[in-house]
Amino acid sequence: MLEEPFFVLESAPETDRSKESSKPWLKFYPSDIPASIDYPKEPLFELLIQAVAKHPNKTAISYLGRKITFRELNDLANQFANGLVSLGISRGDKVAIMLPNVPQFAFCLFGALKARATVVPFNPLYREREIEFQLKDSGTKAIVLLNNEVGKNNFYSEFEKARSKVPSLEHVLVTSVTDYLPPLKRALAGPVRKVKTIETVNTIYLSGFLSKQKRDEPNTSALSIDIKEDLAVIQYTGGTTGTSKGAMLTHYNLMSNAVASAVWTRLSEKDIMLAAIPFFHIYGLTGALLCSIYAGTTVIILPSFNPKEVLETIDKEKVSVFPGVPTMYVALIHHPDLGKYSLSTIKNCVSGAAPLPAEVQKRFNELTGGNLVEGYGLTEASPVTHSNILRRDAPARAGSIGLPLPDTDARIVDLDTGSRIVSLGEVGELSVKGPQVMKGYWNSKSETDRVLKDGWLLTGDIAWEDDDGFFYIVDRKKDMIDASGFKVWPREVEDVLFSHPAVKEAAVVGIRDEYRGETVKAFVVLKEDQKGKVSEDEIRAYVREQIAPYKVPKIIEFRDDLPKSLIGKVLRRKLRESEPA
Repeated sequence: MLEEPFFVLESAPETDRSKESSKPWLKFYPSDIPASIDYPKEPLFELLIQAVAKHPNKTAISYLGRKITFRELNDLANQFANGLVSLGISRGDKVAIMLPNVPQFAFCLFGALKARATVVPFNPLYREREIEFQLKDSGTKAIVLLNNEVGKNNFYSEFEKARSKVPSLEHVLVTSVTDYLPPLKRALAGPVRKVKTIETVNTIYLSGFLSKQKRDEPNTSALSIDIKEDLAVIQYTGGTTGTSKGAMLTHYNLMSNAVASAVWTRLSEKDIMLAAIPFFHIYGLTGALLCSIYAGTTVIILPSFNPKEVLETIDKEKVSVFPGVPTMYVALIHHPDLGKYSLSTIKNCVSGAAPLPAEVQKRFNELTGGNLVEGYGLTEASPVTHSNILRRDAPARAGSIGLPLPDTDARIVDLDTGSRIVSLGEVGELSVKGPQVMKGYWNSKSETDRVLKDGWLLTGDIAWEDDDGFFYIVDRKKDMIDASGFKVWPREVEDVLFSHPAVKEAAVVGIRDEYRGETVKAFVVLKEDQKGKVSEDEIRAYVREQIAPYKVPKIIEFRDDLPKSLIGKVLRRKLRESEPA
């Protein structure tokens, strides 16, 4: 359990957990992890208010050398909240945050919530069409974004193309990646490109805007919040069909998941969290930012993932917790300068968003002496639903996503109706239920009805459960390959490819085939010292020794890299699209 949590958490009445046959996983819970938690019945912004009461002068955020205490973070949030209220932003209005990991994201998030608004996170690398759609669909009234170029990325230009097409957008607040740097680093960064003011939209410079606002809590107490109904965040996702939809996450959804995640990982005020995973992604928002604020943990934020910078930061700052995705850990364990840095302070890492190859997990844990385990979640569940146990002597289940978190129920249902529970060991669709499950999809009742059934969320992931309640993801429903009537799950083939000593990364997709309907193709990135030394036939022969012939890739393409999302998730869709029709 957490050391001195801000809120007093009460476990459910003590029971013999081993007798709860409907939840066999409970008997594997460590003794200090409760089966159920009495979550705070407070709005999400209370996390920050309680953190200030407990640790006002402790560093909440460290950003490239600039340290911001919990009190300072709360003051900035109050200033932003008061500013929004002065602009007419009120309960339920949508405020978009289109920022990488910079301090502005954190205080604008909590400030918008204090103003009783709903936050809409945006990927700062979105293009014009994506920005226009999300602004219109959400009905955003105000947005915060960068007004300068960073490297090859012009964060403002694509927005500038879209904003005149969105009549609901009333206020644009611009800021810079340099605004909250230490003074010397800010001076060395030099001037930033200024944006043009368009008369139809009010453009405001955030730093000057904040300087005019009071640091007191905003006068919004009359705007009461229903924590189980009012939306804290609308988080856009491809969902289970690939169509962009806004998952409606309430204050209670996010509060419960932040607390449960912190309890499960035993996060405490003594830890140092490294946040290279972006806050605009739900995993970064809950798993790095919100749970750290709850636990009083210092968060070191990096605007983007750079393997060398991450290694340097872990070594210098004595990082103990580093949530990420598999490609991040792959990049670290294969970095040429790895030996120059100590990773011995790493205690806990939960890998999400994609399958964690066993070889990557083993190597990372050997290097750090810590615990890197695979977890599972999805945007519609705020996001975490499952995780392996973060303890070196915990039972190991190869390929498992672990156990459901406290208060989370899970089952495997048939693929046709999504309602019949299948037998243990049988493959079906993973369905989850718990306090973190979304209210539904924004402006999409039909999609909501399709995935939410009597409080159960159909995840779109194919999985199975063993006798002890450990769950295993087979693959995404939409990624299944149908080769001559045989079902092939890409993850199984990828796991074999990853075990080859010459392979650094791999992704498997189904491509059209006149004879088989679909055939299996593998995209492989070799380790630097193996390039040109390993052939397609050698890789195929290796795979053929371990899985059935119909699963063996008929085509193998060597690449220098694989297309990834900003959080590092391999995009199979992009690989499929790269194939000739």
